[in-house]
Amino acid sequence: MPSRTAAVKAQTITSHQAASFVQSGMWLDYGSAFCQPDVFDQALAARKSELRNVKIRSTLSMRPRAVLECDPEGEHFHMFSWHFSGYDRKKHDAGRCNYTPLNLGEVPGYYRRFLAPIDIAILQTGPMDESGNFNLSATALWQRAIIEKAGLVIVEVNRSLPHACGPQQSVHVSEVDYIIEGDHQPAAQLPNPPPGDIDRAVAHRIAAEVEDGACLQIGIGGMPNAVCRLLLESGVRNLGVHTEMLIDGLLDLYREGRITGSQKALDAGKIVYTFTLGSSDLYAALDRNPDFQCYPVDYTNDPGIIARNPRVVSINNTTQIDLQGQAASESDGHRHLSGTGGQLQFVRGAYASPGGKSFICLASTYERHGARRSRIVLDLTPGNIVTTPRSDVMYVVTEHGMVNLKGKSVAERALALISIAHPDFREELERQAYEHRLIPRGVSF
Repeated sequence: MPSRTAAVKAQTITSHQAASFVQSGMWLDYGSAFCQPDVFDQALAARKSELRNVKIRSTLSMRPRAVLECDPEGEHFHMFSWHFSGYDRKKHDAGRCNYTPLNLGEVPGYYRRFLAPIDIAILQTGPMDESGNFNLSATALWQRAIIEKAGLVIVEVNRSLPHACGPQQSVHVSEVDYIIEGDHQPAAQLPNPPPGDIDRAVAHRIAAEVEDGACLQIGIGGMPNAVCRLLLESGVRNLGVHTEMLIDGLLDLYREGRITGSQKALDAGKIVYTFTLGSSDLYAALDRNPDFQCYPVDYTNDPGIIARNPRVVSINNTTQIDLQGQAASESDGHRHLSGTGGQLQFVRGAYASPGGKSFICLASTYERHGARRSRIVLDLTPGNIVTTPRSDVMYVVTEHGMVNLKGKSVAERALALISIAHPDFREELERQAYEHRLIPRGVSF
Protein backbone atom coordinates (compact mmCIF):
# COMPACT_ATOMS: atom_id res chain seq x y z
CA MET A 1 0.00 0.00 0.00
CA PRO A 2 1.33 3.52 -0.73
CA SER A 3 2.59 5.33 2.35
CA ARG A 4 2.34 8.96 3.31
CA THR A 5 6.12 9.35 3.32
CA ALA A 6 6.21 8.18 -0.28
CA ALA A 7 3.71 10.79 -1.46
CA VAL A 8 5.27 14.13 -2.35
CA LYS A 9 1.84 15.78 -2.44
CA ALA A 10 -1.77 14.72 -2.44
CA GLN A 11 -2.87 13.13 -5.69
CA THR A 12 -6.35 13.17 -7.15
CA ILE A 13 -7.47 9.64 -7.95
CA THR A 14 -10.73 7.79 -8.56
CA SER A 15 -12.76 6.18 -5.80
CA HIS A 16 -11.97 2.74 -7.26
CA GLN A 17 -8.24 3.49 -7.14
CA ALA A 18 -8.62 4.58 -3.52
CA ALA A 19 -10.54 1.41 -2.63
CA SER A 20 -7.79 -0.68 -4.21
CA PHE A 21 -5.47 0.26 -1.32
CA VAL A 22 -7.61 -1.70 1.16
CA GLN A 23 -6.31 -5.12 2.14
CA SER A 24 -7.87 -7.89 4.21
CA GLY A 25 -7.53 -7.42 7.96
CA MET A 26 -7.12 -3.64 7.80
CA TRP A 27 -8.68 -1.07 10.14
CA LEU A 28 -10.41 1.78 8.29
CA ASP A 29 -12.02 4.90 9.72
CA TYR A 30 -15.07 6.53 8.13
CA GLY A 31 -15.33 9.44 10.57
CA SER A 32 -18.70 10.71 11.66
CA ALA A 33 -22.27 11.56 10.67
CA PHE A 34 -22.67 13.27 7.28
CA CYS A 35 -18.88 13.43 6.85
CA GLN A 36 -18.63 9.66 6.26
CA PRO A 37 -17.53 8.77 2.72
CA ASP A 38 -20.10 7.75 0.13
CA VAL A 39 -18.40 7.12 -3.22
CA PHE A 40 -15.45 5.41 -1.53
CA ASP A 41 -17.88 3.24 0.43
CA GLN A 42 -19.56 2.14 -2.81
CA ALA A 43 -16.22 1.44 -4.48
CA LEU A 44 -15.06 -0.61 -1.50
CA ALA A 45 -18.29 -2.63 -1.50
CA ALA A 46 -17.60 -3.52 -5.14
CA ARG A 47 -14.40 -5.28 -3.97
CA LYS A 48 -16.07 -7.45 -1.33
CA SER A 49 -15.19 -10.78 -2.96
CA GLU A 50 -11.48 -9.90 -2.74
CA LEU A 51 -11.49 -8.98 0.96
CA ARG A 52 -11.95 -10.55 4.39
CA ASN A 53 -12.12 -9.13 7.93
CA VAL A 54 -11.97 -5.44 7.01
CA LYS A 55 -12.88 -3.50 10.15
CA ILE A 56 -14.40 -0.01 9.92
CA ARG A 57 -14.97 2.54 12.68
CA SER A 58 -17.75 5.08 12.28
CA THR A 59 -20.42 6.94 14.20
CA LEU A 60 -23.97 8.09 13.45
CA SER A 61 -24.33 6.74 9.92
CA MET A 62 -26.81 9.01 8.18
CA ARG A 63 -27.06 6.99 4.96
CA PRO A 64 -26.96 3.23 4.29
CA ARG A 65 -23.40 1.91 4.17
CA ALA A 66 -22.73 0.02 0.96
CA VAL A 67 -20.21 -2.27 2.70
CA LEU A 68 -22.95 -3.49 5.05
CA GLU A 69 -25.71 -3.68 2.46
CA CYS A 70 -23.59 -5.86 0.16
CA ASP A 71 -22.44 -8.19 2.96
CA PRO A 72 -25.43 -9.21 5.10
CA GLU A 73 -23.62 -12.23 6.61
CA GLY A 74 -20.51 -10.29 7.63
CA GLU A 75 -18.10 -12.37 5.60
CA HIS A 76 -16.08 -9.38 4.40
CA PHE A 77 -16.70 -6.17 6.39
CA HIS A 78 -17.34 -5.37 10.07
CA MET A 79 -18.61 -2.01 11.41
CA PHE A 80 -17.80 -0.63 14.86
CA SER A 81 -19.73 2.46 15.95
CA TRP A 82 -19.09 5.04 18.67
CA HIS A 83 -22.79 6.06 18.65
CA PHE A 84 -25.79 4.60 16.85
CA SER A 85 -28.10 6.32 14.42
CA GLY A 86 -31.38 4.62 13.53
CA TYR A 87 -29.60 2.89 10.65
CA ASP A 88 -26.76 1.69 12.89
CA ARG A 89 -29.31 0.33 15.37
CA LYS A 90 -30.98 -1.76 12.67
CA LYS A 91 -27.62 -3.13 11.60
CA HIS A 92 -26.75 -3.91 15.22
CA ASP A 93 -30.01 -5.86 15.51
CA ALA A 94 -28.95 -7.79 12.42
CA GLY A 95 -25.51 -8.51 13.91
CA ARG A 96 -23.70 -6.20 11.49
CA CYS A 97 -22.69 -3.24 13.70
CA ASN A 98 -21.04 -3.40 17.10
CA TYR A 99 -21.00 -0.63 19.72
CA THR A 100 -17.88 0.71 21.46
CA PRO A 101 -18.52 2.01 25.01
CA LEU A 102 -17.20 5.47 25.81
CA ASN A 103 -17.58 8.90 27.24
CA LEU A 104 -17.84 10.83 23.99
CA GLY A 105 -15.46 13.58 25.09
CA GLU A 106 -12.69 11.04 25.70
CA VAL A 107 -12.63 9.56 22.19
CA PRO A 108 -9.78 11.72 20.82
CA GLY A 109 -7.70 10.38 23.71
CA TYR A 110 -8.67 6.81 22.85
CA TYR A 111 -7.26 7.30 19.35
CA ARG A 112 -4.07 8.94 20.63
CA ARG A 113 -3.44 6.68 23.64
CA PHE A 114 -5.03 3.27 23.21
CA LEU A 115 -6.11 2.36 19.68
CA ALA A 116 -3.84 0.71 17.17
CA PRO A 117 -2.94 3.00 14.26
CA ILE A 118 -5.58 3.32 11.56
CA ASP A 119 -4.51 1.87 8.23
CA ILE A 120 -6.66 4.20 6.12
CA ALA A 121 -8.88 7.13 7.07
CA ILE A 122 -11.48 8.32 4.56
CA LEU A 123 -13.32 11.53 5.44
CA GLN A 124 -15.69 13.79 3.54
CA THR A 125 -14.57 17.41 3.48
CA GLY A 126 -15.30 20.62 1.66
CA PRO A 127 -13.17 21.57 -1.37
CA MET A 128 -9.60 22.80 -0.93
CA ASP A 129 -9.29 26.59 -0.51
CA GLU A 130 -6.57 28.90 -1.80
CA SER A 131 -4.45 28.14 1.28
CA GLY A 132 -4.53 24.40 0.68
CA ASN A 133 -7.04 23.62 3.46
CA PHE A 134 -10.01 21.26 3.29
CA ASN A 135 -12.81 22.19 5.72
CA LEU A 136 -13.95 19.31 7.93
CA SER A 137 -17.50 20.73 7.95
CA ALA A 138 -19.75 20.79 11.00
CA THR A 139 -18.40 17.59 12.55
CA ALA A 140 -15.30 18.23 14.64
CA LEU A 141 -15.61 15.38 17.17
CA TRP A 142 -12.33 13.40 16.80
CA GLN A 143 -11.61 14.04 13.11
CA ARG A 144 -8.23 15.63 13.86
CA ALA A 145 -7.19 12.65 16.03
CA ILE A 146 -8.14 10.29 13.18
CA ILE A 147 -5.92 12.24 10.78
CA GLU A 148 -3.00 12.15 13.23
CA LYS A 149 -3.23 8.37 13.71
CA ALA A 150 -3.92 7.25 10.14
CA GLY A 151 -1.25 5.65 7.99
CA LEU A 152 -3.03 6.93 4.87
CA VAL A 153 -5.46 9.87 4.68
CA ILE A 154 -7.99 10.13 1.85
CA VAL A 155 -10.43 13.03 1.57
CA GLU A 156 -13.65 12.69 -0.40
CA VAL A 157 -14.56 16.20 -1.54
CA ASN A 158 -18.19 17.24 -1.23
CA ARG A 159 -18.93 20.78 -2.39
CA SER A 160 -22.39 20.72 -0.76
CA LEU A 161 -21.23 20.42 2.85
CA PRO A 162 -21.63 23.45 5.13
CA HIS A 163 -18.36 25.24 5.87
CA ALA A 164 -17.91 25.28 9.65
CA CYS A 165 -15.86 27.86 11.49
CA GLY A 166 -13.60 26.66 14.27
CA PRO A 167 -9.96 26.56 15.39
CA GLN A 168 -9.33 22.95 14.25
CA GLN A 169 -11.79 22.62 11.37
CA SER A 170 -9.38 22.03 8.53
CA VAL A 171 -6.92 19.51 7.21
CA HIS A 172 -4.07 20.86 5.11
CA VAL A 173 -3.23 19.27 1.79
CA SER A 174 0.21 18.38 3.20
CA GLU A 175 -1.57 16.02 5.64
CA VAL A 176 -3.51 14.32 2.85
CA ASP A 177 -2.32 11.47 0.64
CA TYR A 178 -5.14 11.20 -1.88
CA ILE A 179 -8.16 13.22 -2.98
CA ILE A 180 -11.26 11.73 -4.54
CA GLU A 181 -14.25 13.59 -5.93
CA GLY A 182 -17.49 12.90 -4.09
CA ASP A 183 -21.02 12.90 -5.46
CA HIS A 184 -21.76 16.30 -3.83
CA GLN A 185 -24.97 15.21 -2.16
CA PRO A 186 -26.32 17.76 0.35
CA ALA A 187 -25.53 16.94 3.96
CA ALA A 188 -27.98 14.41 5.36
CA GLN A 189 -30.73 15.96 7.45
CA LEU A 190 -32.21 14.77 10.73
CA PRO A 191 -35.90 15.68 11.04
CA ASN A 192 -36.94 17.28 14.29
CA PRO A 193 -39.78 15.36 15.95
CA PRO A 194 -42.69 17.68 16.74
CA PRO A 195 -43.23 17.96 20.50
CA GLY A 196 -46.27 16.20 21.92
CA ASP A 197 -48.32 17.09 24.99
CA ILE A 198 -45.97 15.20 27.32
CA ASP A 199 -42.93 16.89 25.77
CA ARG A 200 -44.50 20.29 26.33
CA ALA A 201 -45.46 19.47 29.92
CA VAL A 202 -41.89 18.43 30.75
CA ALA A 203 -40.47 21.42 28.87
CA HIS A 204 -42.64 23.86 30.85
CA ARG A 205 -41.07 22.66 34.08
CA ILE A 206 -37.51 22.90 32.78
CA ALA A 207 -37.96 26.25 31.02
CA ALA A 208 -39.12 27.79 34.30
CA GLU A 209 -35.69 26.92 35.79
CA VAL A 210 -33.65 28.64 33.05
CA GLU A 211 -32.39 32.06 34.12
CA ASP A 212 -31.11 35.03 32.15
CA GLY A 213 -27.49 34.41 31.17
CA ALA A 214 -27.74 30.61 31.43
CA CYS A 215 -25.42 28.55 29.20
CA LEU A 216 -27.32 25.77 27.42
CA GLN A 217 -26.52 22.20 26.47
CA ILE A 218 -29.49 20.70 24.68
CA GLY A 219 -29.69 17.04 23.70
CA ILE A 220 -31.62 15.45 20.86
CA GLY A 221 -35.35 14.69 20.88
CA GLY A 222 -38.80 16.19 21.20
CA MET A 223 -38.46 17.25 24.86
CA PRO A 224 -35.22 19.27 24.51
CA ASN A 225 -36.56 20.93 21.34
CA ALA A 226 -39.76 21.77 23.19
CA VAL A 227 -37.67 23.53 25.85
CA CYS A 228 -36.19 25.76 23.16
CA ARG A 229 -39.66 26.66 21.89
CA LEU A 230 -40.85 27.56 25.38
CA LEU A 231 -37.76 29.66 26.01
CA LEU A 232 -38.75 31.67 22.95
CA GLU A 233 -42.09 32.37 24.60
CA SER A 234 -40.47 33.35 27.90
CA GLY A 235 -38.61 36.54 28.64
CA VAL A 236 -35.23 34.87 29.20
CA ARG A 237 -32.31 36.77 27.64
CA ASN A 238 -28.57 36.67 27.03
CA LEU A 239 -28.36 32.92 26.80
CA GLY A 240 -25.11 31.18 25.95
CA VAL A 241 -24.51 27.84 24.24
CA HIS A 242 -21.78 25.29 24.94
CA THR A 243 -23.15 22.01 23.68
CA GLU A 244 -22.26 18.71 22.07
CA MET A 245 -24.92 18.69 19.36
CA LEU A 246 -26.20 21.80 17.62
CA ILE A 247 -29.95 21.47 16.99
CA ASP A 248 -32.59 23.51 15.20
CA GLY A 249 -34.18 24.65 18.46
CA LEU A 250 -31.01 26.58 19.31
CA LEU A 251 -31.05 28.20 15.88
CA ASP A 252 -34.53 29.56 16.60
CA LEU A 253 -33.29 31.16 19.82
CA TYR A 254 -30.27 32.61 18.00
CA ARG A 255 -32.38 34.19 15.27
CA GLU A 256 -34.68 35.78 17.83
CA GLY A 257 -31.70 37.39 19.56
CA ARG A 258 -32.07 35.36 22.76
CA ILE A 259 -28.58 33.86 22.41
CA THR A 260 -25.86 36.46 22.82
CA GLY A 261 -23.24 34.54 24.82
CA SER A 262 -22.47 37.75 26.69
CA GLN A 263 -22.43 36.04 30.11
CA LYS A 264 -20.11 33.19 29.14
CA ALA A 265 -16.71 32.97 30.80
CA LEU A 266 -15.33 30.97 27.87
CA ASP A 267 -15.90 31.80 24.19
CA ALA A 268 -18.01 34.84 24.99
CA GLY A 269 -20.39 35.71 22.18
CA LYS A 270 -19.90 32.35 20.45
CA ILE A 271 -22.12 29.30 20.06
CA VAL A 272 -19.82 26.34 20.74
CA TYR A 273 -20.64 22.82 19.51
CA THR A 274 -18.82 19.71 18.27
CA PHE A 275 -21.24 18.41 15.61
CA THR A 276 -24.62 19.16 14.14
CA LEU A 277 -27.49 17.18 12.71
CA GLY A 278 -30.68 18.91 11.71
CA SER A 279 -32.29 20.76 8.85
CA SER A 280 -30.81 22.32 5.74
CA ASP A 281 -31.84 25.65 7.30
CA LEU A 282 -29.53 24.96 10.25
CA TYR A 283 -26.65 24.03 7.95
CA ALA A 284 -27.13 27.22 5.92
CA ALA A 285 -27.15 29.34 9.08
CA LEU A 286 -23.80 28.05 10.36
CA ASP A 287 -22.11 28.06 6.94
CA ARG A 288 -19.12 30.45 7.22
CA ASN A 289 -20.79 32.10 10.22
CA PRO A 290 -18.19 32.96 12.89
CA ASP A 291 -20.88 33.14 15.59
CA PHE A 292 -20.92 29.32 15.43
CA GLN A 293 -17.66 27.67 16.47
CA CYS A 294 -17.13 23.93 15.95
CA TYR A 295 -14.63 22.48 18.45
CA PRO A 296 -13.23 18.99 19.01
CA VAL A 297 -15.28 16.92 21.44
CA ASP A 298 -12.53 16.77 24.08
CA TYR A 299 -13.08 20.53 24.42
CA THR A 300 -16.88 20.71 24.29
CA ASN A 301 -17.47 17.69 26.56
CA ASP A 302 -14.72 18.09 29.16
CA PRO A 303 -16.55 18.58 32.49
CA GLY A 304 -13.80 20.93 33.72
CA ILE A 305 -14.22 23.15 30.67
CA ILE A 306 -18.03 22.97 30.80
CA ALA A 307 -17.95 24.05 34.45
CA ARG A 308 -16.00 27.23 33.72
CA ASN A 309 -19.12 28.82 32.28
CA PRO A 310 -21.62 29.98 34.93
CA ARG A 311 -25.22 28.78 35.13
CA VAL A 312 -24.79 25.82 32.77
CA VAL A 313 -28.12 24.12 32.07
CA SER A 314 -27.81 20.56 30.72
CA ILE A 315 -30.96 18.94 29.32
CA ASN A 316 -30.95 15.28 28.26
CA ASN A 317 -33.39 12.40 27.79
CA THR A 318 -33.45 8.99 29.40
CA THR A 319 -35.61 5.95 28.72
CA GLN A 320 -35.72 4.35 32.18
CA ILE A 321 -34.79 5.30 35.73
CA ASP A 322 -34.86 3.14 38.84
CA LEU A 323 -36.00 4.17 42.32
CA GLN A 324 -32.44 4.92 43.40
CA GLY A 325 -31.89 7.31 40.48
CA GLN A 326 -29.86 5.27 37.98
CA ALA A 327 -30.65 6.55 34.49
CA ALA A 328 -30.48 4.09 31.58
CA SER A 329 -30.49 6.17 28.41
CA GLU A 330 -28.92 4.03 25.68
CA SER A 331 -30.25 0.47 25.70
CA ASP A 332 -33.32 -1.70 26.06
CA GLY A 333 -31.93 -4.65 27.95
CA HIS A 334 -29.17 -6.14 25.82
CA ARG A 335 -30.45 -4.36 22.73
CA HIS A 336 -28.30 -1.28 22.20
CA LEU A 337 -30.20 1.79 20.99
CA SER A 338 -27.87 4.79 20.80
CA GLY A 339 -24.85 5.39 23.03
CA THR A 340 -23.58 7.05 26.19
CA GLY A 341 -22.67 10.14 24.20
CA GLY A 342 -21.85 13.11 26.38
CA GLN A 343 -24.75 12.82 28.82
CA LEU A 344 -22.68 11.95 31.87
CA GLN A 345 -19.98 14.51 31.11
CA PHE A 346 -22.52 17.33 30.79
CA VAL A 347 -24.37 16.21 33.93
CA ARG A 348 -21.09 16.48 35.83
CA GLY A 349 -20.03 19.71 34.15
CA ALA A 350 -23.36 21.39 34.85
CA TYR A 351 -23.27 20.35 38.52
CA ALA A 352 -19.76 21.84 38.91
CA SER A 353 -20.75 25.08 37.13
CA PRO A 354 -21.53 28.02 39.44
CA GLY A 355 -25.33 28.01 39.64
CA GLY A 356 -25.52 25.11 37.17
CA LYS A 357 -28.36 22.62 36.82
CA SER A 358 -28.68 19.31 35.00
CA PHE A 359 -32.02 17.85 33.97
CA ILE A 360 -32.77 14.25 33.02
CA CYS A 361 -36.21 14.14 31.41
CA LEU A 362 -38.52 11.32 30.42
CA ALA A 363 -42.14 10.51 29.79
CA SER A 364 -43.52 8.62 32.80
CA THR A 365 -44.85 5.72 30.67
CA TYR A 366 -44.50 3.97 27.33
CA GLU A 367 -46.58 1.49 25.34
CA ARG A 368 -45.45 -2.03 24.47
CA HIS A 369 -47.58 -4.78 22.96
CA GLY A 370 -50.69 -2.77 23.72
CA ALA A 371 -49.87 -2.36 27.42
CA ARG A 372 -48.79 0.78 29.23
CA ARG A 373 -45.67 0.47 31.36
CA SER A 374 -43.83 2.76 33.76
CA ARG A 375 -40.42 4.19 32.87
CA ILE A 376 -39.79 4.69 36.60
CA VAL A 377 -39.11 1.22 38.00
CA LEU A 378 -37.85 -0.64 41.04
CA ASP A 379 -35.08 -2.33 39.01
CA LEU A 380 -33.74 -1.55 35.57
CA THR A 381 -34.52 -4.00 32.79
CA PRO A 382 -31.94 -6.85 32.97
CA GLY A 383 -29.04 -5.97 30.69
CA ASN A 384 -29.81 -2.26 30.66
CA ILE A 385 -26.79 0.04 30.71
CA VAL A 386 -26.53 2.74 33.37
CA THR A 387 -25.67 5.92 31.48
CA THR A 388 -25.77 8.32 34.44
CA PRO A 389 -25.11 6.84 37.92
CA ARG A 390 -27.38 7.63 40.85
CA SER A 391 -24.57 9.66 42.43
CA ASP A 392 -24.60 12.10 39.50
CA VAL A 393 -28.30 12.57 38.75
CA MET A 394 -29.61 16.00 39.76
CA TYR A 395 -33.08 17.01 38.52
CA VAL A 396 -35.43 14.36 37.12
CA VAL A 397 -38.48 15.62 35.23
CA THR A 398 -41.62 13.91 33.95
CA GLU A 399 -44.97 15.35 32.91
CA HIS A 400 -46.08 14.79 36.53
CA GLY A 401 -43.40 16.78 38.31
CA MET A 402 -39.74 17.55 38.94
CA VAL A 403 -37.47 16.39 41.79
CA ASN A 404 -33.86 17.07 42.75
CA LEU A 405 -32.05 13.94 43.96
CA LYS A 406 -28.85 15.61 45.13
CA GLY A 407 -28.24 14.97 48.81
CA LYS A 408 -31.23 12.67 49.19
CA SER A 409 -31.07 9.29 50.91
CA VAL A 410 -32.18 6.14 49.10
CA ALA A 411 -35.54 6.35 50.85
CA GLU A 412 -36.00 10.01 49.95
CA ARG A 413 -35.02 9.31 46.36
CA ALA A 414 -37.51 6.48 46.06
CA LEU A 415 -40.34 8.60 47.44
CA ALA A 416 -39.39 11.56 45.25
CA LEU A 417 -39.32 9.47 42.08
CA ILE A 418 -42.58 7.73 42.94
CA SER A 419 -44.17 11.18 43.26
CA ILE A 420 -43.43 11.97 39.60
CA ALA A 421 -44.32 8.52 38.26
CA HIS A 422 -47.63 8.06 36.48
CA PRO A 423 -50.41 7.90 39.13
CA ASP A 424 -51.46 4.45 37.95
CA PHE A 425 -48.09 2.99 39.03
CA ARG A 426 -47.36 4.87 42.24
CA GLU A 427 -49.02 2.45 44.66
CA GLU A 428 -47.20 -0.58 43.20
CA LEU A 429 -43.86 1.26 43.17
CA GLU A 430 -44.28 2.27 46.80
CA ARG A 431 -45.16 -1.30 47.79
CA GLN A 432 -42.06 -2.59 46.02
CA ALA A 433 -39.87 0.07 47.64
CA TYR A 434 -41.01 -1.00 51.12
CA GLU A 435 -40.72 -4.74 50.33
CA HIS A 436 -37.11 -4.32 49.18
CA ARG A 437 -36.17 -2.07 52.13
CA LEU A 438 -35.49 0.99 50.00
CA ILE A 439 -37.83 2.81 52.38
CA PRO A 440 -37.56 1.79 56.06
CA ARG A 441 -40.91 1.26 57.77
CA GLY A 442 -41.87 3.91 60.27
CA VAL A 443 -39.71 6.70 58.88
CA SER A 444 -41.34 9.92 57.72
CA PHE A 445 -39.89 12.86 55.81
